[in-house]
Amino acid sequence: MMTKVGFLPEETSSFVGRRAELARLETALAERRMTTLIGPGGVGKTRLALRAARTAADRYPDGAWWADLSPLYDDALLLPTVSDAVGLADHTLRMPVEALCEWLSDKRLLLVLDSAEHLRAPCSHLLAELLTTSPGLTVLVTSRRPLGTRGEHAVRIQPLPVDGAPDALQLFEDRLRASDPHAGLEAPGDRAAAADICRRLEGIPLAIELAAAGIGRHTVAQLATRIGTRFDAPVDAEDLTASRLDLLADDSLWPRRHRTLRTTIGWSHELCTPLERLLWARLTLLRTDFDAETAREVCTGGPLTPHEVDRALQGLVAQSVVQRDGPRYRMLDTLREYGRMWLAELGEERAAADRHARSFLGLARRAHEGWTGPDQITWYHTIADTHLDLCAALDHLLAHDVAAAQEMAGRVGFFWACCGHLSEARGYAQRALESGPVEGPHRTRLQWVLGVAALLQGDFATAEKYGALCTAIALYDHDDEGMLGATYLSGLTQLMNGEPAAALEAAERVLRMTETAPPDGGSDGRRATATDCATDTTYEPGACEPTASEPTASEPTASESGTCEPGPRDPGASEPGGDSAPLESAHRLRCRLITVFALTALGRLTESGRAAAALRRACERGGEYWTRSYADYQLALIALLQGRPEASAVHARAMLAGKHRLRDSFGIALGLDILAAAIAAQGAGAQAARVYGTGHAYWRMVGHPQRGTPELGPVRETCELQARAAVGDEAYQRAFERGQADNAEVGLAAALHSDLQL
Repeated sequence: MMTKVGFLPEETSSFVGRRAELARLETALAERRMTTLIGPGGVGKTRLALRAARTAADRYPDGAWWADLSPLYDDALLLPTVSDAVGLADHTLRMPVEALCEWLSDKRLLLVLDSAEHLRAPCSHLLAELLTTSPGLTVLVTSRRPLGTRGEHAVRIQPLPVDGAPDALQLFEDRLRASDPHAGLEAPGDRAAAADICRRLEGIPLAIELAAAGIGRHTVAQLATRIGTRFDAPVDAEDLTASRLDLLADDSLWPRRHRTLRTTIGWSHELCTPLERLLWARLTLLRTDFDAETAREVCTGGPLTPHEVDRALQGLVAQSVVQRDGPRYRMLDTLREYGRMWLAELGEERAAADRHARSFLGLARRAHEGWTGPDQITWYHTIADTHLDLCAALDHLLAHDVAAAQEMAGRVGFFWACCGHLSEARGYAQRALESGPVEGPHRTRLQWVLGVAALLQGDFATAEKYGALCTAIALYDHDDEGMLGATYLSGLTQLMNGEPAAALEAAERVLRMTETAPPDGGSDGRRATATDCATDTTYEPGACEPTASEPTASEPTASESGTCEPGPRDPGASEPGGDSAPLESAHRLRCRLITVFALTALGRLTESGRAAAALRRACERGGEYWTRSYADYQLALIALLQGRPEASAVHARAMLAGKHRLRDSFGIALGLDILAAAIAAQGAGAQAARVYGTGHAYWRMVGHPQRGTPELGPVRETCELQARAAVGDEAYQRAFERGQADNAEVGLAAALHSDLQL
């Protein structure tokens, strides 16, 4: 079993001291089921928890998993955040806490909840349920106060020692060299001055790091003098700055040390230029890591021009207020808290929230437009990674700009459905519809999102209802894209209900209705549809096979996931390298996919193969992976039904490579099922059993028993019986359990190689 430290954040700076604390934590994690590190902000709880979790990870067969709670301003997204952190993408209608409890019930893992102090009651309630239902679960929490959960073991974290131990001084020197490799404490008096700084700052790690960042503007001796002057000065109770700093106080824990940290942060704030201070305040609206472009979009305004944002951002990095990791930036929660205070003092909270919401509405628009194209994968990951910011923007727009909220919920809904955020997709779409009147494409999208989310949750009655509503609205609005989307939703619902003929008839009709004449004309005044491709008699099975190159789970590429060999031309689409016609829309490609599924379900395999091959080429030309992966899935199923298991396995691996790039757990589960069936049909029973086991792990991840279109069930059952017969029940069960126990990424990587070994 591999060590699963990959689920923990990377350590981007040196770790200093804390041997005694790490030893205590090692014992606590071995003997206690819940341990909470408590202490004031900036004392080093997060770094200590991360190092302890990384050290202990090998003891947990199901891994060590990390959930950062600091961006959550209330408990609405607590369950989705924790579920994401442990790899659960539930596709059911169950209560989220029920799904999470079931997912963890048989696992032995370490769950770390970082920065839980502002969600103490909800976290305590959630952990009480998880610890009761999951006997193999161990929890490590960081918080400024204990959560009060039954059985909680609190470990108080002290600052670094400053007398008789070198840890604080070592941290100061490490951070000094990190900002300037040539810096050091070699000059006469520097080491003594640095030691005095650490004593003044009482060994608080964040305060020491902020002080070290000030060396660029002062010598060590000058810095020691300035800090000494500031800390020795009496505090004026009427001083406005002091009263603002007191807003960060937490009198239940070390008030004097909180004052030390507040004073240090305030001193760092004073060292910033006015524009750096303004940027510090405005950046606090961002819930997740961000890049420079996002900072410009969210923070530009007034004296902060885009150019000044760039300059001020680099200044905040130099001051250690903002941390940089490659092209991404983040702010520590304690410093974000201080910045939010100043944002309120400036009276900019509403204006900043407006800019933040506009920025992420723009992101949703660009992602929606870029879904069908070469940047699809990038957009998919961007939407997934900015989930908390998108939710915050939607909440703000629902309160202040309903029309914008309705547009945004419709544009991100399909991304969220594919990312596994089905509850959020349905919830925000429903709230948007109920918040006020909405007409045109935005209404159709919202209805469509509700239907797709319901369908993926297995709620076919609701999906059918919204499919009919979308159809009626799109017809009334003369909205071709809405009609194509509605047909995809209704058609997929019909397929899941065992009505492929109705799905095929509707898809063919709508594809014809919405087709336009090609630039060079056509015999019947329209471009050929996907089902016209099925009548191309030049097609032969295998004419559009993926190449034999092996895809990998770690970095699948376009060539690795399958490239079509020259075959029948897709009518109405230009050849690669020629004068291209406009790429087909995402809704049109998905509607064509319905015809492929329906033809397969009706047993018209040769026609379905032609249509799937043509659809795959259309997707490949535009760099579209989502629909293309399902075309690969159908080609794998068709090949298996035609008695070509080797070709089926190649197509299945192409599908899996694409779905892995999209982080689509549901699609991966489907792909593993069809791959296992193809392997079993080749007589490799044990290898098939292992892939079936990995597939079962993915099905559990999405909360469903094995699912797919109805025609898959009998094929899977037949091939599973073949696999058992080939190796015997005992060997089959051993291989199945190994695949089920594998880390999901490891199991998928193994399945993607044709020389799968036991």
